[in-house]
Amino acid sequence: MGTAAAPAFDTEALRRGIEGHSAADLLSLYADDAELRIVDRNTQPSHPMIKHGRAEIAEMLDDVYSRDMTHKMEQCVVQGDHVAYTESCVYADGVRVLSTSMMSLRDGKIVEQTLVQAWDE
Repeated sequence: MGTAAAPAFDTEALRRGIEGHSAADLLSLYADDAELRIVDRNTQPSHPMIKHGRAEIAEMLDDVYSRDMTHKMEQCVVQGDHVAYTESCVYADGVRVLSTSMMSLRDGKIVEQTLVQAWDE
């Protein structure tokens, strides 16, 4: 009798989603009940921005991908049900953003993500 393997996380789909030009591909990697926590200069660790569910995450991603900027996944590591990656972004005016994320998976979908980001000022 065999055991069913959990669905694998598609890191190439993550790369395509991050580096693409719309939020739809990236959003498809999130579970319906996913939670995204963002920490940066404006939303510090004691009061992070938290997005609950795909609808709130979609609203944020739509805003990000409507901006004139490029996104690049720099590194990605998958270990079991955890994924970590770094992303670099450049706005058209040259302002740079660097972020790192740690994610937890369930059935191959993102259920929790903590994103820490910093940008040029």
